[in-house]
Amino acid sequence: MIKVDIRCDLNEIKYIEVTGHALYDQSGKDIVCASVSTALIMTINALEKLNVLDDVKYDIEEGYFQIEVNGMNHLVKAMLDNLQYSLTDLSNQYPKYIKIKKEG
Repeated sequence: MIKVDIRCDLNEIKYIEVTGHALYDQSGKDIVCASVSTALIMTINALEKLNVLDDVKYDIEEGYFQIEVNGMNHLVKAMLDNLQYSLTDLSNQYPKYIKIKKEG
């Protein structure tokens, strides 16, 4: 199961942590894990291309992702809102494999 922890302050995402594996299928064929990984990596790549990566601190490892906001601007907010939307959509499609907990 993939667990997503989202923490907000005044409707702005301040922290996202994603842990675990979906176990939807065997490694290399797990479309749920692949979808979540793609959303996470695309978000970091976009933040880098938009030159706002200095506004966040992130860590990516096997089965683990964390992003913490150091400085909020409209680009960071838009990217993290999109990431939340994507993860929520995947959770709605695969509720046995992704659980989202949101605070704030």
